[in-house]
Amino acid sequence: MTTTLDFIDKSQIRIIPANASKHDALEILIEAVSRNPVITDCEAFRKAVYEREAVQSTGIGGGVAVPHVRIPEVTEPTIALGIAPDGIDFASLDNRPVHIIILFATPKDAEKTYLSLLAKVMLTLRNPDAFKALAACRTQEEVIALL
Repeated sequence: MTTTLDFIDKSQIRIIPANASKHDALEILIEAVSRNPVITDCEAFRKAVYEREAVQSTGIGGGVAVPHVRIPEVTEPTIALGIAPDGIDFASLDNRPVHIIILFATPKDAEKTYLSLLAKVMLTLRNPDAFKALAACRTQEEVIALL
C-alpha cells in the first residue's frame, strides 16, 4: 500500500522507541528536522515547538499528534514523521495513545502551504488501512516502503 505522504523527506522519518515520553518523541523529531538547512536557528525552532505544545497538546485524537510551528527561522516547509508502534501518552484530546506524529515546520507567512500539507496528511491518516499500516511500522525502511 502506498500513501500520499511521499513529500516527507526520508531523512526526517523516525521510529519512536517503546516507553518514550511525549518529550522524548518531540526531541527525536526536532533533532531530525533541525538537521535540515531550511531551519536557520535550531534553538528558536525547538523553543517554538515547546511553546506551541504548552498552549495545548497537539495530540488531536485517533492516535495522531500534529505538532506545528510557523516561524521566521524556517525558510521552506518541512515535515518530520514519527511512528510510535507501541503508542505514547501525548495528552491527546481523546486520552488515547498516539502512534503517528507529524511535526510541521513552516515559514511564518506560509499558512496556505501549511494547510495544504496538513490536508494531505489528514486525508491519508483518515484511511484506516493507511493509518494501521503506518502505525505498525517498526523500522524506518518499512515506513519508506509505504510512502
